[in-house]
Amino acid sequence: MKAPAFHSGTDVASVRRKALRYFNLFRLVIATIFLVLGTRIGLGSEAPRFFWFVALFYTGSVLALGFPDAENRIGFPRLMAIQGFMDMLILSIIMWTSGGYPSGIPVLMMIMLAGYGLLVEGRIVPFMAALATIGVLTENGWRAFVAYGKMDAANFFQVALACVSFFIIALGARLLAQRAQINASLAAARGVALAQQQMINAHIIRDMRDGIIVLHADGVVRHANPSACRLLGLDHVEGHLLADIAPALAEYCRAGVTGQLIELGEARRLLRCRVAGSVDGSENNEDSEDESDMLIFLTDLEDIQRHMQQLKLASLGRLTASMAHEIRNPLSAVTQAAELLCEEKRADMQARLARIINDNARRIERMVRDVLAVGRRETAQPEALPLAKFVAELFEAADLGGKNERAIFRADIDPGLTLGIDRAHLHQIFDNLLSNARRYCSGKPGSIRVSAENAGNGLVRVHVRDDGPGLGEQVRLHLFEPFFTSHAKGTGLGLYIARELAEANGFNLEPLDNDPENPGAHFILTGRSKP
Repeated sequence: MKAPAFHSGTDVASVRRKALRYFNLFRLVIATIFLVLGTRIGLGSEAPRFFWFVALFYTGSVLALGFPDAENRIGFPRLMAIQGFMDMLILSIIMWTSGGYPSGIPVLMMIMLAGYGLLVEGRIVPFMAALATIGVLTENGWRAFVAYGKMDAANFFQVALACVSFFIIALGARLLAQRAQINASLAAARGVALAQQQMINAHIIRDMRDGIIVLHADGVVRHANPSACRLLGLDHVEGHLLADIAPALAEYCRAGVTGQLIELGEARRLLRCRVAGSVDGSENNEDSEDESDMLIFLTDLEDIQRHMQQLKLASLGRLTASMAHEIRNPLSAVTQAAELLCEEKRADMQARLARIINDNARRIERMVRDVLAVGRRETAQPEALPLAKFVAELFEAADLGGKNERAIFRADIDPGLTLGIDRAHLHQIFDNLLSNARRYCSGKPGSIRVSAENAGNGLVRVHVRDDGPGLGEQVRLHLFEPFFTSHAKGTGLGLYIARELAEANGFNLEPLDNDPENPGAHFILTGRSKP
């Protein structure tokens, strides 16, 4: 991707050349005043004829050195040095012919030095200030010691102030010019960065799969990327009224509805419409709300659904291959135990073989249930469940294995807390979390703890902890991936299904980072207290 050219050096040279042209015009005006009106305004009173020749020479030099080709022949730094030397010298002579310091010529020198300070770089500027200082001091010294034979202290003090001002004005103007050049360079760099960012944004918007429409307050489409045109089934939509090309979409935008599913275009594609507000950030300003543009995002749900279906089919294919291997082992155990059961006469051995058959049958049933849960995600029907009562009933379930097994589980939940979630989904989430905790905990009383707290803003946070070895870094990276398991007899679908069910209810299930002081796995389920 190539950014547009932005030649900061060329722009600076162009600005400098334009400033020099205006400065030369100012010098020409001063020279013309000297030549035409000099004697009338009191200049050259002590040597009128010599003053006229100096003014004529100054006017000719300004004209000769002011043409654009003079810079090309001589070069800008050398041209500035020649002009500066000539200005300070001629102004000093004019000051001598006009009565010295009271003629006001030093003020004109200050103006000239300010102009050179803005134009010239390097040591030329203080050099010009030094020339002006030498000229003024020489003229005033000649006038004091030669012409009048005495020195006026007050006059010399004023001259000294003027000479100091020469350097202050020249160096101050140079610093201002340098600051302006720095700002110009910064602006140029930011201009390049902005141009590059605009090109990147343009490419991103053009290649996005989602449609983007910029809608003006009067309902006219100002901009639309190719995906938006494709989703609307039109070749070009810019400049058209949205109500004419997509009446349903215009109605949704007019009503302020966002996140809705609508059918658009001749193909009646199912799209999700999201209105992001104004593009100028004025959505919070009531005075400017009607004048701002609106951003509309269109997402093709059919493509997403097809992609999800492909992923699901690929996942089910991998699961089928995995289950073919996993089911073979329990089926072999069931078959062998059934054959032995037919031959065995002892009651204790028959009971042991029957238990083997039941355990492996439940294992096969659990695999089938997990596969069905992956392939079919039922719609959530949330209700306000009393959390403490629900967990107590879960602990009292028969499959926890009796009184000793019951002691492993501890609950610390406020009886007033509720969760707005589907009962069957919450049961399956807890079943997966508690099964994993039971598998890895120490088995001591209270080794698995379930607690809950009010997180504010209508949210409840549920904690499920165990005192096992905790989650390793590698396990944490793939924790919620389907078919990932660290247990020999696991399907790798428990936590994946648990998070899917949590998200189906608008909840969030995440593991907490390992705590050295409280080792073990720690999961947090966060969601609304009411549906």
